[in-house]
Amino acid sequence: MGLGSRKHSVVGHAFSYLAHRDNCTGDSARLSLSFPTTTCTPLRFLCVPLKGVLKRIHCVFAVKVWPLQVLTAFLLLMPAPGFLQNAADVPVQALSGGSFSNDDAGDTAYLHPAATLDAKQAELFALGHKMFNNRWAFFWFENAEFGRGPTSNAQSCTTCHANNGRGLAPATPHAATTGVEGAARDHHITVPFEPAPNMVIRISLKGDGPHGGPRPHPDYGDQLQIYGVKGVVPAEGRFSIEWREQVSTLADGEQIRLRSPVINITDLAYAPLGDDAMIGPRLAPPLVGLGLLEAIPEDTIVALAAREPAAGIRGKVNRVWDESQGKTVLGRFGLKANHGSVREQVANAFFNDIGLSSPVYPDQNCPPVQKVCKEQMVAGKPEITRMRLDATEFYIRALTVPVRRQTGDARVVRGEQLFAQAHCSVCHVPELKTGASPSLPQLAQQTIRPYTDLLLHDMGDGLADGRPDFLAGAAEWRTPPLWGIGLSEIVNGANAFLHDGRARNFTEAILWHGGEAEVSRQAFRKFAREDRAALVAFLGSL
Repeated sequence: MGLGSRKHSVVGHAFSYLAHRDNCTGDSARLSLSFPTTTCTPLRFLCVPLKGVLKRIHCVFAVKVWPLQVLTAFLLLMPAPGFLQNAADVPVQALSGGSFSNDDAGDTAYLHPAATLDAKQAELFALGHKMFNNRWAFFWFENAEFGRGPTSNAQSCTTCHANNGRGLAPATPHAATTGVEGAARDHHITVPFEPAPNMVIRISLKGDGPHGGPRPHPDYGDQLQIYGVKGVVPAEGRFSIEWREQVSTLADGEQIRLRSPVINITDLAYAPLGDDAMIGPRLAPPLVGLGLLEAIPEDTIVALAAREPAAGIRGKVNRVWDESQGKTVLGRFGLKANHGSVREQVANAFFNDIGLSSPVYPDQNCPPVQKVCKEQMVAGKPEITRMRLDATEFYIRALTVPVRRQTGDARVVRGEQLFAQAHCSVCHVPELKTGASPSLPQLAQQTIRPYTDLLLHDMGDGLADGRPDFLAGAAEWRTPPLWGIGLSEIVNGANAFLHDGRARNFTEAILWHGGEAEVSRQAFRKFAREDRAALVAFLGSL
């Protein structure tokens, strides 16, 4: 059916393949292919079901390198219709990402590439997938990719973004697979799987830093590093969280227990943080649809900020320094809209979270006082080459968004009406349109439904962390996109929301809204119990 018709057939990628050399021996590879059931039937003895992926069969072959190259070339040259699968028709309003939508409602819902990638793009996506899932090691003789650190917060992108989802708040059971600790591989020393750090702690001092951003701490930079090189480079420190609870009473007498974090930082390796230090916990956000958000024209976002205030709600843009572009740009990513591009966000995560240098951040993450850190062997200059960075950036940019579910359900429809009535849709704008996208032309001219304006809003003292970021004040946060949020817990067990994971469900998240969003919180408090349930059901359908 054409894009103008009432319904669209959401089709998965003609095929998805993920190939890489074995990290130890280099003489074998693993090829992961997703086919429709009918196509895979002749190879059924090699296949196992993959739950929740559009009735696909997931085929995994362990082959030598030369058959892999031949097989990959063969698959790339085969006509696409041979791989296309039948998919359920989806109403137009359910296509969250336009043609960058998928109808997977399982734990792999955040993992799908766009269906329209060509062969070269698919190859780059596969390399980016490998980079995103790599485990990194401190020493060259360990059986993971050498180059991590010397200080870091995680050993892999997936440590914090399991299945490309949001991070898990402390004390949340980790639902994602962590692997078998200590599993032997050849003669190499095994790198144990580390537990997810759940969140990171941002640090800065009062006053402006370079380019008007946060002023880094002279001893700890702008993020506390909880891992070092054992026996060589100390971790910068440790942190723990204590949850304090309070009760919010709704208009009908129902009581909701809310919690807020108290951050305790201990075991600092260098000087105390000092009285001027400002800290802020940050939970990892989900990664779907970032390419679409990047393709929204700047003029659209500026126009949203220029709207007449509605019910006292008026957002503003952040202007941030983008190291990858070498200039100040409009901020649209990060919890305070403090990153201006997918590339900048990816390079910054490699640098701050895993300790990997790149063309954007070519030096090691070692503040001046950390002399032993600066003396450590590096895996390359840089460790993330331009090709690796390009691939990881493309992988993130090309990820699709799950479609909405239950759009015809009466309670969900009622919840959507209440969402607008409570002025939630002023910030969580339901529909936007992308513009040109030179880096991935398929993203252009898409009608998308992200439920965000990408603007900063004052959310009140209750959510303020006292730490500004460029033009974002202490209580100002970017409106987070809501697409895919209903699948968050299914994807990786993450059921906590807001910047620090304090909200354990949608109701708590709404009740933490203050400042400009006070009108929405008060409307929700006054709703009848069945109307509150309807609004929550609507959010669960996204």
